[in-house]
Amino acid sequence: MGDLRRMLALEASVMLVLLCSIPIEANPVGICIRNCAQCKKMFGPYFEGQLCADACIKFKGKLIPDCEDITSIAPFLNKFD
Repeated sequence: MGDLRRMLALEASVMLVLLCSIPIEANPVGICIRNCAQCKKMFGPYFEGQLCADACIKFKGKLIPDCEDITSIAPFLNKFD
């Protein structure tokens, strides 16, 4: 009976490893929102994080901001006073 339990535990472990190693497509909306948060941390009050996150949802993550690419974040930047 102990051998059967060990065998079942081993099979369950193998299945878990296989399931965890299957590549899963990343959610573009989540990536987009995380990038908005990163840009907000970098630029502080000069970056409209909420507006960026709203755009992520509106466009379903198709326009992902890159904090180092001014053209991708220009719509979310405030002007210096």
